[in-house]
Amino acid sequence: MKLIKLDAIDSTNDFLKALSSKDELDNFTVVTAENQTKGKGQMGAKWQSESGKNLIMSALVKDFLYDNKKVFDLSIIVSLAVIEVLKSLNIPDLSIKWPNDIMSYNKKIGGILIENTIKSDGRIVSVVGLGLNVNQTNYTELPNASSLAVILGNTVNKDLLPALIIENIQTKIDLWETNSTIFWKDYYNALFRKGIPMPFKNLHPKSSGENFMGIIKGVSSVGKIQILLEDDSVSEFDIKEVQMLY
Repeated sequence: MKLIKLDAIDSTNDFLKALSSKDELDNFTVVTAENQTKGKGQMGAKWQSESGKNLIMSALVKDFLYDNKKVFDLSIIVSLAVIEVLKSLNIPDLSIKWPNDIMSYNKKIGGILIENTIKSDGRIVSVVGLGLNVNQTNYTELPNASSLAVILGNTVNKDLLPALIIENIQTKIDLWETNSTIFWKDYYNALFRKGIPMPFKNLHPKSSGENFMGIIKGVSSVGKIQILLEDDSVSEFDIKEVQMLY
């Protein structure tokens, strides 16, 4: 694993994307930063982090995805890899809030943003961004967030985490062809609030933004969340079309 350590950067994802477009970088090259000024999450949400306290990393993943309809496979691999590492640190009650927020109890402790580029030869090159709350303890402005230090009651050496996470990602990629069904099942079993009636907000452009009740039933092969509605029908939504209210 090639590791590039930065003190401060606007976005590790943007930095790695720019670097990979110019150089023939090794697969699983990792960029970390102590501070990120323009961190971003799903749908352009900002990722805020105290300098030096948390894990901010991006990893280059190539030679895995070749079909645009299969890009969610990498989300499954990465989220399960992070969960596995956190379990080894004794973080309790871990789950994945669709599509790939990492939760402990009902608090968000990490977020994943994967950005894919389709090359002229059809290959898909992915930049996997991960923000993990490690040693930050002040979340007064983020009541739904927590960190490893808050949960465990002691600080964690965040410098050990990138290698552990990348090792897990590599292992799962190597096993994907023969174990994809198992990994999909593991992802489903780890879904946050699945099978529980809960409110959602409809964000679809053609909707009026109304709230509705539903039950998470699963995730489609392209990563859309499947929600059982009150009329017993099941609708699929992508990340820009629905918000979980919890």
